[in-house]
Amino acid sequence: MRLTVPAYAKINLSLDVVNRREDGYHNLRMVMQTVSLNDTLTVETTDAPGFVMRCNAGHLPVDGKNLVIAAANRFFEYSGITPCGLSIDLEKRIPVAAGLAGGSTDAAAMLRVLNRMFKTNYTADELRAMALPLGADVPYCIEGGTSLAEGIGEILTPLSSLPECRILLCKPAFGVSTPAVFSRINWREIVYRPDTAGILTSLEKGHLAGVARRMYNVLEPVPTRDHPEIGEIRRRMLDCDALGSVMSGSGPTVVGLFDDEDAAQRAYSVLRAQYHDTFLLRPMPRQTV
Repeated sequence: MRLTVPAYAKINLSLDVVNRREDGYHNLRMVMQTVSLNDTLTVETTDAPGFVMRCNAGHLPVDGKNLVIAAANRFFEYSGITPCGLSIDLEKRIPVAAGLAGGSTDAAAMLRVLNRMFKTNYTADELRAMALPLGADVPYCIEGGTSLAEGIGEILTPLSSLPECRILLCKPAFGVSTPAVFSRINWREIVYRPDTAGILTSLEKGHLAGVARRMYNVLEPVPTRDHPEIGEIRRRMLDCDALGSVMSGSGPTVVGLFDDEDAAQRAYSVLRAQYHDTFLLRPMPRQTV
């Protein structure tokens, strides 16, 4: 059997750090959205034992260090099914170390593929429970869409869909370490926080501008201190008439929301001339498992 599925990137419309847990992780409150930028995962069962993985991004591991392989191991462990041979092809388009959950969405795609391939009929809740040990973003990526994420990211509440719009992503030519960013944040000293309640109300009303002007990420000042380019990209998006702009996740990718196609295309042209990893996208709805 052979199955091919997309693995969609996620962005943060907001990110708030609520407190630090005893286990060292932080409790968060975030509004998340999947976008039309995607990797493609193809999985085929084989007669040969073991997992053989290929990836067009040569710098990524293709062994157990890759979350796709880790997800396959997790599926067989959780289900009790004897592992079979798998041929795995991953075509990467989502930039790595970008705040876009690229590895997490690939892992979630693998769990969805194996659930279909082996007809285990796990529900989305069961797949999310399976996914959590793989990483905090993986449970969200099982279905994606527009969601409020709390806890370390595993407590998910579906929200009204983001209104139709154009979403511009621009990643500068460097990556950011998520653990390094969180190690430098002191939740007690955070002064400015996103108006999460206002975002939820704007989503309920289908008010894109209300969402856009409330977008904020409390992590953004941390990498921006080392890389002021992040703030410059945000300013350039706003100069091109973005309704709002914010850094996604732990960075460094910057997101801009547009309700005008011409403005979005103009901003894309301006930023794409300097930054290779620039994408003009649309929001994606929640996926079925």
